[in-house]
Amino acid sequence: MNPKRLVLFAIVVLALVLVSALPAFAAGGRAGTTGVVYVTSQGLYYDTFVAADSLPMKGRFQLIEDGQTEFGPGDPGYLGGRWWVDVNNNGIQDEGDRFFLCPLLGPGRPTP
Repeated sequence: MNPKRLVLFAIVVLALVLVSALPAFAAGGRAGTTGVVYVTSQGLYYDTFVAADSLPMKGRFQLIEDGQTEFGPGDPGYLGGRWWVDVNNNGIQDEGDRFFLCPLLGPGRPTP
């Protein structure tokens, strides 16, 4: 097989693989589960998905409670979806809490 045909064949195979994966992505095939987060400072809802279910308690995290948070995309204080849930209800980020990654996907909208 000549080099041009080989490249064309590889492109066609890659395209077929990508097209066959589209239905999985359309059905919510992102990593983890999907959900909605309400940003109180903006009055907007954002779609999200769980990118990392459990992170080590290193770096900065933003508090999320009952699907709500204070800062969202574009706000100073938004940490790109690095969240902590105060599982032990002591108001302090510590080993008893949950830390995870769920980026907020824009644009935000006024209804869930």
